[in-house]
Amino acid sequence: MLAAVTDFLWSYILISVLIVMGLIMTIRSRFVQIRYFGDMFQVLGQAFKHQAGHVSSFQALTLSVAGRVGAGNIAGVAVAITLGGPGAVFWMWMVGLIGMATSFFECSLAQAYKTRDHVTGTFRGGPMYYIERGLGSRGLAMAFTLLLLVTFGLAFVALQSFTASASLEEAFGIPTAATGIVMALVVGFAIFGGVQRISRVTEIIVPIMAILYIGVTVVVVGMNIGQVPSVLLLIVKSAFGLEPALGGGIGAAIMMGVRRGLFSNEAGLGSAPNVASVAFVPHPVNQGIVQSFSVFIDTAIICTATALLILLAGVHIGVEGGDGVVLTQLALASFIGPWGEQFVSVVLVLFAFSSILYNFYLGENASYWINPKDRVVFFSFRVLMLVLILWGSVQDLTTIFSFADLTMALLAIVNLAALAVMLKVCFRIMEDYEQQLRLGKTPVFDASAFSDLKLDVQAWSDAKDSVVKR
Repeated sequence: MLAAVTDFLWSYILISVLIVMGLIMTIRSRFVQIRYFGDMFQVLGQAFKHQAGHVSSFQALTLSVAGRVGAGNIAGVAVAITLGGPGAVFWMWMVGLIGMATSFFECSLAQAYKTRDHVTGTFRGGPMYYIERGLGSRGLAMAFTLLLLVTFGLAFVALQSFTASASLEEAFGIPTAATGIVMALVVGFAIFGGVQRISRVTEIIVPIMAILYIGVTVVVVGMNIGQVPSVLLLIVKSAFGLEPALGGGIGAAIMMGVRRGLFSNEAGLGSAPNVASVAFVPHPVNQGIVQSFSVFIDTAIICTATALLILLAGVHIGVEGGDGVVLTQLALASFIGPWGEQFVSVVLVLFAFSSILYNFYLGENASYWINPKDRVVFFSFRVLMLVLILWGSVQDLTTIFSFADLTMALLAIVNLAALAVMLKVCFRIMEDYEQQLRLGKTPVFDASAFSDLKLDVQAWSDAKDSVVKR
């Protein structure tokens, strides 16, 4: 029953809404993800430019990449290929392309509606804020918040712990309980320092894990450069049913590509806007551009790296479903020897660890929105999350994963519905940014000029101070 409802939502409702919304945003914005593509890289030059007491744009980028880049980039891509064939990769690219526009607008909107946390001095925000104040619906915002808390704050924390501990046990023989204990201790150190400590940790871990994984992939691709054009052609042909069916045919390719693509890059899901809101930027669109870049990193770079490894090795042929982590390990081992399995396990642990930090912040942000003054709830949530890391490391979480798949689909539907109603607001914010650019100004957001939107004007009182001097 649970699987039937989940498959119906993912296969029909969510795919349709996601694609339609993404196309509307892409076309109406004149392909904003392409027009601002060059600007996305500017944030990399700001890596060491931090404002005291605030989370920088670069830190918000690494924190969001920490969440987007997880087990889905290693296991999810492999499963998508085995169930949907090589063509699933093409549809992952497509959902990533339109997802860049979706992420641009949902994160810009979350930035606009952010509020200041007067205890820590940092910012809070997310879909629950723009749903409550933008749509005037506390009930719908509460539904979204509870789904976010259950899906990311609880279920996905245990799932990431399970994936990491199982992988280390398989590759190195390390007991799963030992992995759970160590991970709980390290995560505990990070999360009890708040979002600023979390962002400082992720800005170190994320570049390291990305460079390691991409670096090895580049070496493998370089060793097999002659086969790359045929692999890319296979992906495109399979996407349109022009190759003998590997997996479930064109229908399965589309469904698995879109489903795993959304699971991996989270565009439209409503999770990344929670992180985008904490950045100290002069205009909401600044963070929209950054988060669009985050989707590109996840899909066009990390997911493509995994896909090329698997397809070049051919380990997907004759396999239906199975363990995606094992397939990726086998693919890498076929090129660089037995240590390839161990390398994938180490990278996966880094992916899982960074994702847990990201999931923690989403859960804490949800708890804060429900009752900002109850510090006991925050402390209790942190302790519960550490318990789930320990518990998840020694459990088979297949049922929990199925449940999280369902709640994640519902989460996306609520967020996309809110975005659909607030499209005009999204385009007003974008137009304000572009109007200032046309006048030769550095765009700075004046919340008082949007008095009809019920924004927190105080959260934008020092926006001009966040302008990065070039």
